[in-house]
Amino acid sequence: MFKLTPFNSSPRKRDGFVDFYDMFDDFFQSSPLRSLRHDTFKIDVEENTDSYKVVADLPGIERDDLKVSYDENTLTIAIEKTVENENKDEDKHYIHKERHSTSMKRSLYLPNLDPQAIDAKLENGVLTLEAKKQEVQNHTTLIDVK
Repeated sequence: MFKLTPFNSSPRKRDGFVDFYDMFDDFFQSSPLRSLRHDTFKIDVEENTDSYKVVADLPGIERDDLKVSYDENTLTIAIEKTVENENKDEDKHYIHKERHSTSMKRSLYLPNLDPQAIDAKLENGVLTLEAKKQEVQNHTTLIDVK
């Protein structure tokens, strides 16, 4: 709750609400939820001989907030979520009201996946993707040099 005031900054007028707001600012700045703005979700990738398994921790994310795509050997998991508390009470006059919006994206280079054989499930905030590999065809051609 203590803050340093730079020498070139004018001190704020101290009233009863400043300390109240400072308490909330300090709480949210030290909260682990605050770091999600600059952090991304955690992913585990397991490679087997014939498949990949990807597990992503996505707490609080619903299926509608999630987009998974595979293009040019890159698997992309994208999240976009907005939470806004809507109050219908007309008698309240807000002086402070907040909304929360989160957008995160992770891309993984996973070559030789069969796009038709990717199975994705979201359960209890954990996304599990299982993807089978395609057989790599040898495109080597010997060229006769003359």
